[in-house]
Amino acid sequence: MRAAGVPTAIPFIPLARTVGALREAAQRCQGCDLYLRGTQTVFGAGPKSAQMVLVGEQPGNDEDLKGLPFVGPAGRILDRALADAQIDRSQVYVTNIVKHFKFEERGKRRIHKKPSAVEVNACRPWLEAEIEIIKPRVIVCLGATAAQGMLGRQFRLTLDRGKPIKHSWGAQVVATAHPSAILRILDSTQRHEEYGRFVMDLKKARELSLSSR
Repeated sequence: MRAAGVPTAIPFIPLARTVGALREAAQRCQGCDLYLRGTQTVFGAGPKSAQMVLVGEQPGNDEDLKGLPFVGPAGRILDRALADAQIDRSQVYVTNIVKHFKFEERGKRRIHKKPSAVEVNACRPWLEAEIEIIKPRVIVCLGATAAQGMLGRQFRLTLDRGKPIKHSWGAQVVATAHPSAILRILDSTQRHEEYGRFVMDLKKARELSLSSR
């Protein structure tokens, strides 16, 4: 089901707008070709009352197998950073801008492959529907792919990281690094410094989420 040949999830989004209805409908999404290879759709998780939404790029191998966002190595970094920023993960909604795992096979391993702009745009209506229901005060984009998917291709994480930006969806958006980027830093000193910056960005987001609209 494509609109004028352009990949999009729009035909699969249900009229009944609840998180549960969206999650169920997303399992049948064929808005782009990523559904052909992923084990399952990995939808967002967290309370509808969340004042903060965290948006990553896409599920990884562990998430694809378990059906939950941020439960692998990057998720463990995120859990630790949220705790250090005094944010209760059970009180935030965690999702990805792309709901299927895109990968390439290397032997028995499935290696993450960055989703294309076409795939991001095709899946973006799911995120928009999630935000419409939850109505968070702040959205934290984890990594450049999520940030550009929300704020436009012109957005540069290196220039505007940590700066609150008012979004048309009614929330403040703060972009920061993706936890997996921290894991890829080999130098322990640099990794520690980057982790500290990540925690500081999350603390800024926490302050925004506690402020009035």
